Amino acid sequence: MSTVANPFVWGTGRRKTAVARVRIREGTGKFLVNDLDVDNYFLEITHRINVRFPLLTTEMGGRVDVFVNVNGSGKSSQSGAVVLGLARALKDYRPDLEPALREHELLTRDARKVERKKYGHKKARKSFQFSKR
Repeated sequence: MSTVANPFVWGTGRRKTAVARVRIREGTGKFLVNDLDVDNYFLEITHRINVRFPLLTTEMGGRVDVFVNVNGSGKSSQSGAVVLGLARALKDYRPDLEPALREHELLTRDARKVERKKYGHKKARKSFQFSKR
């Protein structure tokens, strides 16, 4: 019985309530998000650029295949989650890339989330109109 090492390197990224599970392996530059090409999944140019940014900064664009499963929140948060997951996977794939990723703050989790609604308020901070009389 032979044990074959897993060819994939995993990275998990989160942003707001979006969670991205990113797998990378040596390859030719294929980039799939939820079984769709990255350009078919992220329709806005800014999201496409954001998602590819870790590959551009480390010059790994044509050297690795990227497979992403992402769910939760909206497209903007999902692209942020993919960026963090991809940066973490690249760091595990080649530890010498970490300084370049840190320089562009790609390994930092954005901890901002929606504040919960408080009782006696319309929203998290907005109150009902106050009337003295």
